Amino acid sequence: MGNNQYINRELSWLQFNARVLQEAEDESVPLIERLRFLGIFSNNLDEFFKVRYATIKRIDLAGKSAKSVLGGIKASKLLEEITQIVIEHQSESLKVLHSIQEKLKDHDIYIINEKQVSESQEDFIKNYFLSKVSPALVTIILNDLVDIPSLKDSAAYLAVKMVMKEEIPQQGISKLLNRHIHEKKYVLIEIPRSIDRFVVLPMEDGKQYIILLDDLIRFNLKTIFNIFEYESVTAHMIKITRDAELDIDSDLSKSFIEKITLSVQDRLKGDPVRFVYDMNIGEDTLAFLMGKMGIDSTDSIIPGGRYHNRRDYMNFPNIGDDKLLYTPIDPLPIKGLVLQGSLLGMIAKKDYLLYAPYQTFAYVVKFLREAALDPKVRSIKITIYRLAKISHIASSLINAVKNGKKVTVQIELRARFDEVANIKYAEQMQKEGVKLIFGVTGLKVHCKTCIIEREENGKLHKYGFISTGNFNESTSRIYTDYTLFTGNQEVLKEINKVFDFFEINYKVSRYKHLLVSPHYTKMALVKLITTEIENAQSGKKSGIKLKLNSLSDYTLIDKLYEASRAGVKIQLIIRGICSLIPGVPGMSDNIEAISIIDKFLEHPRVFIFENNGKPKVYISSADWMSRNMDYRVEVSCPIYDEDIKNEILETFMISWNDNVKARVLSANQDNAYREKKFPAVRSQYALYEYYEQKLEEVKV
Repeated sequence: MGNNQYINRELSWLQFNARVLQEAEDESVPLIERLRFLGIFSNNLDEFFKVRYATIKRIDLAGKSAKSVLGGIKASKLLEEITQIVIEHQSESLKVLHSIQEKLKDHDIYIINEKQVSESQEDFIKNYFLSKVSPALVTIILNDLVDIPSLKDSAAYLAVKMVMKEEIPQQGISKLLNRHIHEKKYVLIEIPRSIDRFVVLPMEDGKQYIILLDDLIRFNLKTIFNIFEYESVTAHMIKITRDAELDIDSDLSKSFIEKITLSVQDRLKGDPVRFVYDMNIGEDTLAFLMGKMGIDSTDSIIPGGRYHNRRDYMNFPNIGDDKLLYTPIDPLPIKGLVLQGSLLGMIAKKDYLLYAPYQTFAYVVKFLREAALDPKVRSIKITIYRLAKISHIASSLINAVKNGKKVTVQIELRARFDEVANIKYAEQMQKEGVKLIFGVTGLKVHCKTCIIEREENGKLHKYGFISTGNFNESTSRIYTDYTLFTGNQEVLKEINKVFDFFEINYKVSRYKHLLVSPHYTKMALVKLITTEIENAQSGKKSGIKLKLNSLSDYTLIDKLYEASRAGVKIQLIIRGICSLIPGVPGMSDNIEAISIIDKFLEHPRVFIFENNGKPKVYISSADWMSRNMDYRVEVSCPIYDEDIKNEILETFMISWNDNVKARVLSANQDNAYREKKFPAVRSQYALYEYYEQKLEEVKV
């Protein structure tokens, strides 16, 4: 814990991922959903090693300890701790996977390996292999290669060892003893990503069988290597994770899109930071591979199970009865905002709040489609961070250009792991005449804003929306996020100033309403906390409520500690990293913190300051991390509409009162569930009921 004031952010993140693993362990969660949580756990870990572990490794290789930024832990020591924790978590995840697979049998679902294939299944598997898998296989014989080919980041490979039939007499003393050895050939088979990992076999006697693509390939090893005379053949899985940092070319003759494209390609050759292997692999095969790949002790070397890339379980097929899956919800309409009417006409009269996925994201798409068609709309400006693979947002913007609107898109090409998708859409929009802005040198643009200008009575009138999450139809079904639709001209003028900053970086505007990073957010938050401290000391009403993904900025944490010591009650709902330590006598007595992991991914950022009984409420794109305060363009928007302010306060308290899926964050970092009291409150279900009741009130 370092100097006992902060929890290291990497270790805190690993505890967040342990909470995801808890969902996979939770027997009240439907079985296939538990498998998907295992997939999320694994996917999270992959990204962690590509980004955070790789960063710590670079610090260590540079000969720095970086204790001041790592919460009091040396980089070298932190690398060791991370590896040890991950080994424990991986071991636990394997037990969970085995348990789930056993329970699936009770529902007549069997995941079989290559040794369990029945005679009746053989023809299907052989035909499937020859028609779909074999043409996609990349198979590399390693023995005669000086250097092993660069293995793809996070791709899964079967490391094959063939013991050949020909005998080669040994030299020296072995020859005297008349001993012989067999030649070994080492081969790598890349598991194709273009084919579903789970192959559903024909049903037999009411039972559903599934074989993993890895085992389907293992079953067909004889077919793959039929030109070789071998005595035995074995195959074990390996995976390598590479440093995902983008090194951007400084060549001024290249466009920004071209530089990012080349940088993403170079990432495929980044330094290895983690090597995972099947613990049952032969020592000779492992030594051969590690020698060829140049893997050393500074890398995280993790013995694992038979199957890697368990992130693929996120896409486990929907089979069996409905009890194996979460009951789907139908996203609700927003009270008073009618999709069939003109959204702009209704937003002109008052602000509206969308809370996805409880309410339908269709309002965001409808807003842009209406703007694209409305003859009076002159311009659209929007920030884009992550788009869906098939994006109605992008098509609406292109549609607007075709209708003569001036469309400006600030698109962040460096959105981690979505660079390729964003480049594709950027090129497509650019061809259609959309004006693209590629942000500000040294800063990522992470804010979620849109503003349109419409000519009304000879003047330009503004409408817009500001969100805590991405404008992405796919993630809006699984991420919880607030989006404010507003016609407030003062707020929207300031959104325009943010877009001016994208184009004229040296011009820093003043803001009366918005909190904008990197210039003002941290300073404004410190001031807001200071007001609560002063109110508490004066006997006035005080309090701070925060809902964030992550809290790791030491300046802001220290300010919250100061507020706690002054008697300010602080309630924190933090999904992921929490470097603040709640409940420490004399430091954080008045701070409570919980984390909620459930069906949906908790994603909103909400700041609530009691302000002596006149709460100040903000929704934001910014977590309380140094990167969001100092190295990103972020927007926090005040809520002025009293009904919406109350709605956010009420929905915050519904989440705060969760006693089913809430874990208590503490110095112990043990992810203990909050003590269950009655009535049970499972906040995500309670929030849906809250919005259902709002609609019922309209009917009454």
